[in-house]
Amino acid sequence: MTTKKTTKPTINATPALFRINIEVGDVARAAKEWGMLLGLDGRPQAGSRVYFTTGAVTLQIVQHDQPHPAAKALYFLVDELEPIYERAKQLGWLSKEVVHGEPGGNISVRPWGERSFYVEDAWGNPLCFVQTGTTYPG
Repeated sequence: MTTKKTTKPTINATPALFRINIEVGDVARAAKEWGMLLGLDGRPQAGSRVYFTTGAVTLQIVQHDQPHPAAKALYFLVDELEPIYERAKQLGWLSKEVVHGEPGGNISVRPWGERSFYVEDAWGNPLCFVQTGTTYPG
């Protein structure tokens, strides 16, 4: 006689971020431009949205008649900043903001030690790309 093992579902005591939403005015254009920036192919979804797999968190780009930009920058960890920097430059997305006295759109080592640069997409969504191995753990 064999016995069937049953497993209890696991419970996540700590919430885990699995998807983040970015609103845009033109999802087809955004899919192309975000795909170029990230070097990834987006996956079109029902409801005028595109998903990009960005590590454990899915980036959801969604069409909205009156898009609201993200309140603060989304931070992406990358092994090499230069290729993404060049693509952001081609898109005209490099940030014009000043970050701690320096142009945010330039690759720079921030006062807290992170090597990074900031961008803003065509709909005003702020982003930051940080080099792997330089993140500030807090």
